[in-house]
Amino acid sequence: MSVRARDIMTADVETVAPDEEIATVLTRLSDAAFDGFPVVDEERVVGIVTQSDLVDLFQPSDRTLWIPIGFPPFIEPIDYGFDLPWDDEIDLSERAGEPISSVMTTDVVTVSPDDDLDRVLSVLADEERDVNRVPVIDGDRLVGIVTREDLLRALRRERS
Repeated sequence: MSVRARDIMTADVETVAPDEEIATVLTRLSDAAFDGFPVVDEERVVGIVTQSDLVDLFQPSDRTLWIPIGFPPFIEPIDYGFDLPWDDEIDLSERAGEPISSVMTTDVVTVSPDDDLDRVLSVLADEERDVNRVPVIDGDRLVGIVTREDLLRALRRERS
């Protein structure tokens, strides 16, 4: 009998609601032993929010100003990047009261309880998406979550 997602998932999943404030979710995440929550409306997954979603919120990912320097046609221009400092006027808490739905990822990859380890592995090892946890969905209802760590433990057991 092959191992299925239901065999390795955590059934008691901590979730957040789409209307919870960013500050509340950030506080909960700082106390958690993991780095993301499924965002659930009733029992239906509508998104996922991770530490990186929240870090990106408070730290602009592109503060570099690129300036071409040179004198064409005599010297080919070279782009120089200048890292711009934080603006002292930026209020990092200005978005703290917004709903988590404003920053969550809505294109959530999921698996079903009956999916085998190969299917779960294909989701969690996808280099393009870089997923660390995958919600387990039965119909429209969240029934569990599988993390990379859960998968690695299951693979080790399978190989022992």
